[in-house]
Amino acid sequence: MTHRSARPVLRTLALLALCALAACVPHVGSRPGPAGRPEARSLFGQPLYPPELPLEARQRAEAQLDSARQAYDAAPDDADVILTYGRRLAALGRYREAIGMWTEGIGKHPRDARFYRYRGHRWITLRKFDRAVGDLEKAERLLRGRPDQPEPDGSPGTTLQQSVWYHLGIGWYLRGDFPRAAQAFRYAMAASRGDDQRVASTDWLYMSLRRAGRTDEARAALAAIPVDVKVTESRSYLQRLRMYRGEIPPDSLLDPAGKTNIEVATQSYGAGNWYLYNGRTDDAEQVFWKITQAENWAPFGYIAAEADLRRLTRADARRVDRR
Repeated sequence: MTHRSARPVLRTLALLALCALAACVPHVGSRPGPAGRPEARSLFGQPLYPPELPLEARQRAEAQLDSARQAYDAAPDDADVILTYGRRLAALGRYREAIGMWTEGIGKHPRDARFYRYRGHRWITLRKFDRAVGDLEKAERLLRGRPDQPEPDGSPGTTLQQSVWYHLGIGWYLRGDFPRAAQAFRYAMAASRGDDQRVASTDWLYMSLRRAGRTDEARAALAAIPVDVKVTESRSYLQRLRMYRGEIPPDSLLDPAGKTNIEVATQSYGAGNWYLYNGRTDDAEQVFWKITQAENWAPFGYIAAEADLRRLTRADARRVDRR
């Protein structure tokens, strides 16, 4: 065996060893919940516990949850109240309880697409991609022919239909069905009312098309976003688009200075993708592994890095088995 041919085998053995270790060692920064039960498990079997929030943010979230609980006690059948109660639970990392609340909402209001939209999002958080896609497809069917509406507490221009298509695209992407993901993100772009939503949808559309091998379409998607576009909440996605267009180097997205943990995961995932597109698989894997060592495991960039690592590990393992 030559040095060159041995390299993928050694890399695979190292990845498999890390995966085995991940299955039996708690996630970095993880801690038991009140009953010691994790909120979820990673795609490698790690228990995942809600990360600690800064004191001020936790106090604010707990106060909002208390208000939502009181509103629910007063009006337990009100759809808006149930929806808000679930969202306040999710803000504290209590995703399973949030899903339970929205499931209750579905039982009381089975044609309210909002419950499927929010439950679908949090199924993604819990790494239950099939359930997420099922819920989001149900939401899309319920919304057909209905007027669109703003999302509660969403950024300007965020609507329910846009959000359903966007999260459905995420679900398909994480499942590895990139053509379906691309189609969902095209619908999300069509439903977008502002540049923040168009930029975010275009970013995921570009990545989906690249993964599907449709490079010319991906380039056309990039060209549709003006160079001078202004965004407020999609800056990380805009940075990824700028990097894909060659305006900034990929390494600039890996610098964590001055970034939130969500921004670090989002921008780093874009850099890892760039390495993967350009045949630098080892570099991509290193970036993806680094992303998955962060304490906050809920960002889409973190979950996508996990999903890619699992795909890469399985692909390498199959190559080893064939030797």
